[in-house]
Amino acid sequence: MKAFKAALGPKLFLDETSVLDIGSCFINGVDVAPGRAIPDDGDPRIDHSLEGFLFTCGPDHIRHPEPIPGDAGGRKFPLHGSYSSHPAEILFWDHVGDDAECKAGVKVLTADGGEALLDRHYRIHGATGEVSLQDRVTNTGSTPFAKVHMYHMNLGAVLFDDQVRLTGDMLENGGFSWRFGEEPGGVFCVPAAVAGKDWAQLVLGPIAALGGVSLRVRFRTDTLPFLQVWRNQQAPAHVLGIEPVSHRWVDRAELQAQGELQMLNPGESVEYGLRFAFV
Repeated sequence: MKAFKAALGPKLFLDETSVLDIGSCFINGVDVAPGRAIPDDGDPRIDHSLEGFLFTCGPDHIRHPEPIPGDAGGRKFPLHGSYSSHPAEILFWDHVGDDAECKAGVKVLTADGGEALLDRHYRIHGATGEVSLQDRVTNTGSTPFAKVHMYHMNLGAVLFDDQVRLTGDMLENGGFSWRFGEEPGGVFCVPAAVAGKDWAQLVLGPIAALGGVSLRVRFRTDTLPFLQVWRNQQAPAHVLGIEPVSHRWVDRAELQAQGELQMLNPGESVEYGLRFAFV
């Protein structure tokens, strides 16, 4: 893990061994990542990624394993797709004034034999402390693959008290307690786009354990039109995840039948954007 920090904002540790995702994320001296307080899904790649504050799902599959169409051996797309465990090549890592900036390329082999290039660009704005992540995914292979993407932002819920709420225009009544649904956990996925706005916003907080700050998450809704949120308090797990995502929470067959599972053809690219700040 390599430390990444600007004049203001969080101190991030970026994982060069796995897609340059975010491991630890320190706010006011406290690591908000869940660490080992996560469910064991039986996939060491995903266990490693879930421990951190942010990991990326895709580019060929999101969510749980499903069969690869036409595969003679009956193989499945792996849990949360093929990104995790692919190493990143750092192309730029420096400070620009009070800002911190990093660019990297990640060559990805997809589960169905395709190839992709993930171009990542992180920037922490020193004047505001906001972290910006811009991703461009290019199909560098010879066959199409599904154009799917999800950001998993995972926080250790041990930091939360009963005053912590989720707030956003996409939520019923504008928001509710972080302990939504039935115990010991739950999940929902809702449309996130708001007419006249290119970016959606969700706020989690205030978090007394972090000095009363809230986490503000913003994401592009042209390519990430849904928001999924999950929590799991089934011991030893104690985690909440904020997940901007490209598609509804249904299986691939239904997405395909409804014409929602678009393909990224060889040579084509798609862009995603995420911003977050503790305010």
